[in-house]
Amino acid sequence: MRLTSLFVVIFSLLCLCSFGAKAQTALPDFTVMVENLMPTVVNITTEIDRTTVEQEEMELLNEATQESKHTPAGSGFIISQDGYVVTNKHVIDDAVSIKATTYDNKTYDAKIIGIDEKTDIALLKILPQSTLKPVVFGDSDNTKVGEWVLAIGNPFGLGGSVTKGIISAKSRDIESGNYDDFLQTDASINRGNSGGPMFNMNEEIIGINSAIFSTTGGSMGIGFAIPINLAKWVIEQLKENGEVKRGWIGVKIQANNSQIALSLGLKENQGIIISGFSESAPAQKAGLMAGDVILSFDGVEIDNTKSLSRLVAETKIGKKVKVDYWRGKKRFSTMMLVEEMPKVSKKEEKKISETTEQDLSFIKELGISLAVIDDEKISQYALPKDVKGLVITQVISQSDAANKGLIAGDVIVKIDKKDLFTLEDMKKNISDAKRENNRPILLLVQSKETVNFVALKLRKE
Repeated sequence: MRLTSLFVVIFSLLCLCSFGAKAQTALPDFTVMVENLMPTVVNITTEIDRTTVEQEEMELLNEATQESKHTPAGSGFIISQDGYVVTNKHVIDDAVSIKATTYDNKTYDAKIIGIDEKTDIALLKILPQSTLKPVVFGDSDNTKVGEWVLAIGNPFGLGGSVTKGIISAKSRDIESGNYDDFLQTDASINRGNSGGPMFNMNEEIIGINSAIFSTTGGSMGIGFAIPINLAKWVIEQLKENGEVKRGWIGVKIQANNSQIALSLGLKENQGIIISGFSESAPAQKAGLMAGDVILSFDGVEIDNTKSLSRLVAETKIGKKVKVDYWRGKKRFSTMMLVEEMPKVSKKEEKKISETTEQDLSFIKELGISLAVIDDEKISQYALPKDVKGLVITQVISQSDAANKGLIAGDVIVKIDKKDLFTLEDMKKNISDAKRENNRPILLLVQSKETVNFVALKLRKE
């Protein structure tokens, strides 16, 4: 018995030692890595012209101030030995002068080479006194959830701060733009970390720290980084052209889902649905129609809206590409010319937004736009000539209508089991629903394949 007991004790101790050794080897030592990577990171400070930032307030107060304040703004990283530096666009907003401080405490004036507002990336140039150490680019597409990462930045003006964590999730959409595809991490990221690099354990940059989720302004263990594979193309464009020239096919798209896929005879989330077109859209010239599902673009299978947006944007302007699409439960192909994305000024964007909100055809309570069916709409959406009701021309993303699978080209035949003929009919029924404690409304919707009842919640104003 004593020998048996002794054996059990020894065996248990060996197991504990083995477990302890494994636990220790699972925790990486970042010291050498930090020493190697610190020289690739810079602190960004900006001088803000308060007369620009506070122009509206000053007009209201009928005051003027010429005060300028030089403050820590964020972080950046070196991409070339001769002084090209990348940061976030929002780090240098409204700056009248920018300075970058390197690891050896040398401060340089930084010149803006180019800015891309759509991805929040800015490229700067400094004239260093000696050769700089650039980052090594990694492959963010091959990054796995659970991998260790290291973030270096300038939080709250405290330069050269290092935090560790893991990749918590990939392909996060935080609704900051059309190209959202963020890496999520629990490495502490605070104000001032923006524009700084996120490294993997191979000492390669895989992301640009850009945003946090916080109710206090401090880290809550949810930070977001722009994948370096997305940023790399933008950086190259900024370096070459001073701006980003994106490909464009002029489609308005929405994600597929299980309900739509089932009705169309497709796999769940296979392809992207065309909900409408911009004016003079290359896709429309190539023969595509609203309701078609794009299955592949230039040989790449499509599975979500972001992947298509990025693929099209990064396609060489003027290139003819093959597009496979789904219509009437059959697969078709067409060749499409990729054009340059039209430039829209901020003033024009605001005007478009205001026009949409004021448009009588926009039903804000449902997040959809409607139109009376005429010969033009019958042709545009390939509708039956004898169809009655109102045709959907736009569906706002994240609305209940979008979540329930409604798309442009669907026809609302009835509302609350009553025939629907005019926009006034629709608005009257919505007013009734509002008075009845904002109850959902019941729509009879005719799509290309089926006729279904769909209950929609009213959007909160």
